[in-house]
Amino acid sequence: MTETVIGVIGGSGLYDIDGLEDAAWTKVESPWGAPSDDIMTGRLEGVRMAFLPRHGRGHVHSPSSVPYRANIDALKRLGVTDVISVSACGSFREEMAPGDFVIVDQFIDRTFAREKSFFGQGCVAHVSVANPTCPRLSEACESAAKAAGITVHPRGTYLAMEGPQFSTLAESRMYRESWGADVIGMTNMPEAKLAREAELCYASVAMITDYDSWHPDHGEVDVTEIIKTLMGNADKARDLVRGLPGLLGASRAPCPHGCDRALEYAILTQPPARDKALVAKLDVVAGRVL
Repeated sequence: MTETVIGVIGGSGLYDIDGLEDAAWTKVESPWGAPSDDIMTGRLEGVRMAFLPRHGRGHVHSPSSVPYRANIDALKRLGVTDVISVSACGSFREEMAPGDFVIVDQFIDRTFAREKSFFGQGCVAHVSVANPTCPRLSEACESAAKAAGITVHPRGTYLAMEGPQFSTLAESRMYRESWGADVIGMTNMPEAKLAREAELCYASVAMITDYDSWHPDHGEVDVTEIIKTLMGNADKARDLVRGLPGLLGASRAPCPHGCDRALEYAILTQPPARDKALVAKLDVVAGRVL
């Protein structure tokens, strides 16, 4: 058994966690650059917590400029075992309405301007992201949402677009009708892939703010309406997060789905051929196998 440390990456509208004991903003240095912000650490019902505002306090990072590698590395340096991603999204489904939450279980990655891996020339690794989220952690998020009275959908496919502009009508229709996506956002990729490379359990809670541009009765995305829904969603997200320590407990067994052993056979570069500088940067992300 190991100690549970819950890491929450807060998206648009969620910039803190209520009720943290011994709360303090902690500066974490990473070889992958500076994280989005300092990380708030503390305890909630006896369980260690770490909160990182994805866009930084004051919302200074666009989806494309978020330092995803530094964020995941910094959380792991703090001992985080379970990462909960909270993010705003648009919906492609009538039944997934603004104000609802979706526990994402699949992604379509359409981002193109971001570094997507900790590995590369000098240390090559291939991890599986066939099932990119952790079912155990996702179930806990669903249970916490229901306990908080949130309308929650237990699964959904998230289309990750580059942004920062919203979709065209043609794109929105294609993602919905041809590709079968359920929600659309700009931040869960490459975050989920990096969490898997770092052997962290990862769950995605998508908070619906709008119907994107496909809906005939809602027209194009209205930022004013999004912000209004966003604020309400942020309050719900805090309620969800408060329920997680009681569900996950202060200690945990190895992940039954193998998230914490994702690198077991992933690194292909033989030790004599590995780039020493890259290996040094991977000290925390891949230290278990390196």
